[in-house]
Amino acid sequence: MIVIENKWLKVGIETSGAEVRTVQHKINGLDYMWTGDSAYWGRVSPVLFPIVGRLKDDQYQLEGKTYQMSQHGFLRDVQFEVEKQGDTNVSFVFESLGRFKEVYPYEFKAFIHYALEEGSLLVHWEIVNQNQEDMYFSIGAHPAFKVPLLENETIEDYSLHLTPVNKSAMEYELKNSLIHEKGSAENVSVIQLSDSLFEHDALVYSHIDEIALKSNTSPHGVQVTFKDFPFVGIWSKYTEKSGTMAPFVCIEPWYGIADTVHTTGDLKEKFGINKLEKGETFQAEYKVKFN
Repeated sequence: MIVIENKWLKVGIETSGAEVRTVQHKINGLDYMWTGDSAYWGRVSPVLFPIVGRLKDDQYQLEGKTYQMSQHGFLRDVQFEVEKQGDTNVSFVFESLGRFKEVYPYEFKAFIHYALEEGSLLVHWEIVNQNQEDMYFSIGAHPAFKVPLLENETIEDYSLHLTPVNKSAMEYELKNSLIHEKGSAENVSVIQLSDSLFEHDALVYSHIDEIALKSNTSPHGVQVTFKDFPFVGIWSKYTEKSGTMAPFVCIEPWYGIADTVHTTGDLKEKFGINKLEKGETFQAEYKVKFN
């Protein structure tokens, strides 16, 4: 576990997947991240690459060849190296080196940078195209925040506050893990957490700049800011037998999205796909403030 800390926060990050596992607030004493209990969901904050969500039939086509790839891709399961580290920041790097040719034909280098800024964690991604051709990919975050944060609270004491960018904000729904357009999200501003909220899988939006998870009974929560990200997902594990959601909620900024029901299967034509020219570097950053 790699640890970075400042006056406000202490953050633990695993080299496996460069995944944030713990965030402790040194002033209020709270732990903000989900524990990773596999009884519900064994991960905490995986990085999704080179796809976000699920492909139709778990496959895609590229240049006439069919490739198989499971949900969210493979980067969350690789071993990163620490490129550099300071007291309040750390940078991880992973280079493909031909190890994924059977599922993803492109070569790339991925950097994941973490830095503390008072009570906030900044996450910065860099993806370098090492091919002599354009590269097609998606990348996304999947951090899970503990809910409730205090012992005397319940899930129903929390709500999500969305900041749509403009009238272009859209809402989508997942059916059999595939995306359907639902309608405008211009007027979606507050979502009350409840056990049934994720009964039909994740809530997905476009053109949202920020989502805050707030308690109705305390000043504690998180604020995730992801300006210019095209999509965001909100999810928790729903247990059908008990009719309850897990004690966490994920706020997931995405540069990419699951396949739509109308997908052709061609990666170059995939809804929300990113194209990176040869030798170029893609960069994106989001911030989480812990209150």
